Amino acid sequence: MDTDVITQFINKPEHRDILAIIKGFRNGAVYGAKVRLPHALVMTFLFRPGSLKDKLTFIFDATKQHSKNLAFFVTIYKTLMYLQKKINGGKEQNGHSFIAGLIGGYIIFGENNNINQQIVLYVFARIMIGLAKLPVKRNTISEPKHTFSIFAAVVWGVVMWLFRHDREVLQPSLQASMQYLYLDSDHWSTLRNFLWHNK
Repeated sequence: MDTDVITQFINKPEHRDILAIIKGFRNGAVYGAKVRLPHALVMTFLFRPGSLKDKLTFIFDATKQHSKNLAFFVTIYKTLMYLQKKINGGKEQNGHSFIAGLIGGYIIFGENNNINQQIVLYVFARIMIGLAKLPVKRNTISEPKHTFSIFAAVVWGVVMWLFRHDREVLQPSLQASMQYLYLDSDHWSTLRNFLWHNK
C-alpha cells in the first residue's frame, strides 16, 4: 500500500478517535519500557540477590509487565472516553475521565503485585500534591506559607516511624532502600566494609 494513501487515511478527522486509541496503546508500551528498564536495572543490581541470569530475567519481566500494563490501561481509558462521548452525543462530560480511569485502574492495576504497587503509589503521591494545590489554583484559599515543607515533614515522619516499627507494611523496594541507608550503616568490622563495601 502506498504511504501517501496511508498518510491520508490516518489524517482523516473521522478516523482520529479510533487511531488515537491505537497510538495510545503504542505510547503506553514505549513509555512503560522507558520508565521501568532503567529503574529495574539499578534496583536489581543494587539490591537483588541471585545470578546474572536471574537478575536479567527479573529486569525483563518487570519491564514487560510495566510496559504491558500502561499500554492496556491507556487503551481501556481512551476506549471508554470515546464510548462515553459517543453515547453522550459527541460531548465529553466532566466525570467521563474519572469513570474511564476508575474502570481501567481496577482492571489493569487492581492486582496487588510489586509493579502495580509502585505505579499506584507513584500516582497516589502525585495526586495528593495535586489535590493540595487545587484550592490554591481555583482561588478558593490563599497558599499557606510553608505548605510543601509541612507536607514533606509529615511524609518523612510517617515513613520513618513505619520503617522503625512495622516495616513489613512498606513496599519491598522501599524497605530495601531504607535497610541500606538506616540499618546497614550501623554495622562494620573493618575499614574496608566501613568505607568501601557495605558488608
